[in-house]
Amino acid sequence: MVANALETFVEEVRSSWGALSSRVVAECAQHLRTLLAAPSSQAWLEALHREAPPRRELCRDGEHGFMLLAHTEQAGLYRPPHDHGRAWVIYGVQQGELEIRTYARVQSPGGAVELVQRDAVIVRAGEVHIYLPGDIHDTRCVSETALLFRFTERDLKDEDREGRMSRFDEPNWAWTVTKP
Repeated sequence: MVANALETFVEEVRSSWGALSSRVVAECAQHLRTLLAAPSSQAWLEALHREAPPRRELCRDGEHGFMLLAHTEQAGLYRPPHDHGRAWVIYGVQQGELEIRTYARVQSPGGAVELVQRDAVIVRAGEVHIYLPGDIHDTRCVSETALLFRFTERDLKDEDREGRMSRFDEPNWAWTVTKP
């Protein structure tokens, strides 16, 4: 039996898996790019387009812990600046466009901590962007809808629950840490 693109993605990531390294991240990013190009006629992808779920877990690897989630977002949906704790993440856009801005956490001479925007990119269908542990970014859906895949090397709910993810509030971009 021929595997579908999602099953192939999982098997390829398993074969590439290892400790965080340039090779592992690059190979996983390439596997995700390949998945983004899957024919929409495949049942799992057809269902995502039809049902447009805000969040759906597509895979969770019991041995290595990596996960792949699908998110359908609507125009203007904004997720304020955050990091992913100890986790590294790859975002891939299957349909639509997503703006992602990155930031540096800086401390003023007076001791106040704030964010300084580094750059902004529009991630289009078929493209991926990698975020390593501690990278700070926000996201905004800039098309009518977007279907994005978020590949994480571990369950981010655990990172959040254990207080390792940092979030920033929009009014003053003050450094805040999620409490368990």
